[in-house]
Amino acid sequence: MSLSADSTLISPACRDALQLWLQGLSALDGAARNTITAYQGDLTGFLAFMTRHSGAPQGLGALARITTSDMRSWMAQERNSGTGPRSLARKLSAVKSFYRWLAERESFEPTAVLAARAPKFQKKLPRPLGEEAARAVIETVELQSTTDWVSARDVAVVTLLYGCGLRISEALGLTGKAAPLPASLRILGKGGKERLVPVIPAARDAVQRYLALSPHPQEDDKPLFRGVRGGALNPRQIQGVMAQVRAQLGLPASATPHALRHSFATHLLEAGGDLRSIQELLGHASLSTTQAYTAVDTAHLMAVYNRSHPKA
Repeated sequence: MSLSADSTLISPACRDALQLWLQGLSALDGAARNTITAYQGDLTGFLAFMTRHSGAPQGLGALARITTSDMRSWMAQERNSGTGPRSLARKLSAVKSFYRWLAERESFEPTAVLAARAPKFQKKLPRPLGEEAARAVIETVELQSTTDWVSARDVAVVTLLYGCGLRISEALGLTGKAAPLPASLRILGKGGKERLVPVIPAARDAVQRYLALSPHPQEDDKPLFRGVRGGALNPRQIQGVMAQVRAQLGLPASATPHALRHSFATHLLEAGGDLRSIQELLGHASLSTTQAYTAVDTAHLMAVYNRSHPKA
């Protein structure tokens, strides 16, 4: 893991501690690579700021003496540089996680850091597609390439996102040994959390059609979905296809590949699926994350409540 140019402002002891913490997150907690990269940048910027703020490199002892005033200065500097409330809250969360670990390792009291309050921000609710729009997306995806196998590939990926609620990284992470798709897939999601996801017939059929047309041999240890040259399919390819489909169907910018996963959850909920089961299918660690989907169609949920509750 390489550090940015700001790392030149950080003392060797702090740099080593940061690297050790990041390695622990990766090895022990199973944090995703993107998460590690984000935390690395967040902490490097924070530690570099503290060096500039104090006028001297911050060793581990100096970090233990950071005050509430220091934290306010860092947060003010972040806001002044254009960091939004959501991003600042994420950075503060990373700093607090590092400090909890460091305080236990170095035996100091991290109250000044842990007491810093994250800025409030309005959480964005998922923007799922309607059922008709979701079907139209899958049908229109097929028209985006003049190469039959590429069209079949893109349809297969999009059908997995909507039909099985997979993240795009999970769909593109499948290897040849997953095919032909079974009745349920064992998916390794965020944080190494494993879950079983039922595979609808439409998804199985779409993948089989893609494999029948693909010029690349199916190999157990190779990616299931291939790029034109035979390498792993880049997620940007599917994102680009979705952008074309959005323009053709007049859909909003929120109609992304990830929106298909939101649509999967929302449509299950509308059909009477219970929140706990949907949580398991999505691989959410917390039910509160899944609960965000309930706010998407409050009118529908209230109608079900009024129709079903014995006191209604």
